[in-house]
Amino acid sequence: MPARSDYELIDFGGGARLERFGDRVVDRPHPGALGAREDSAAWQLADLRFDRERGWTGPGVGAGAWPFEPAGLRLELRPTDAGQVGLFPEHLAMLGWLRTRIDRRLAATGAPSILHLFAYTGLATLAMAAAGAEVTHVDASKPTVAWARRNAELSGQSGRPNRWIVDDAVAFTEREGRRGRTYAGIVLDPPSYGHGPGARPWRLADGLPRLLTACGGVLAPGGFLLLTAHTPGFEAGRLAQLLGAHLRAEPRDIDAGELGVAAADGRVLDLGAFARTTGGA
Repeated sequence: MPARSDYELIDFGGGARLERFGDRVVDRPHPGALGAREDSAAWQLADLRFDRERGWTGPGVGAGAWPFEPAGLRLELRPTDAGQVGLFPEHLAMLGWLRTRIDRRLAATGAPSILHLFAYTGLATLAMAAAGAEVTHVDASKPTVAWARRNAELSGQSGRPNRWIVDDAVAFTEREGRRGRTYAGIVLDPPSYGHGPGARPWRLADGLPRLLTACGGVLAPGGFLLLTAHTPGFEAGRLAQLLGAHLRAEPRDIDAGELGVAAADGRVLDLGAFARTTGGA
């Protein structure tokens, strides 16, 4: 069956969101999905439902993975034990900005080298590679990196000169700094909590300053950086301040805002925040 390429936030409320990823409708919890639901009948049509106590239920549970085609890419989505499906839809809105940065670098200096940290299943990696970048994809989870490489195959990018690294983001970036390696751009989407290889703990509030300092050490002059976060207390203004402090960026060179997805009725579900440096381009 051909993949439906579009994503849709159908409805949200009551602590859950109802989304369509291609041809699958997914009902899963979200603490920020407050207020009443607008379309009670639509929730009955979910193919997959996630409950933190019972896990996944619904008619789509036994169907396995399914294809999804965002922005000219082809990805494989599937339900995970954590209630995810392999894509954060709020990141779709960042792809155009990233591609513009890549286009400008290509015109000026040729194929740019990009560092993508906490890179998950590869949406941004593959979008930037498709635009002509050479991406170093770093994630602490070996199965997740394997999933990203599978998405690269599905997107026809097996031959692209990308690097696939299973490592702790901070440790890897600091080593790159000691090696004297630099990147024309850095993209990072750190979680609130997590563990790196060897069960090294990660907590955003503690680890982000050190990570941004490491990023500043490998970001080439005039390079760009995109930081996204989904942690309460790390709103756009705070992220912008952190970039200014640890990358020594001027306020005029930092753009920040909220991450969210709009439902058809115009309501917006808040899903985090971003801050980015333009790199003068």
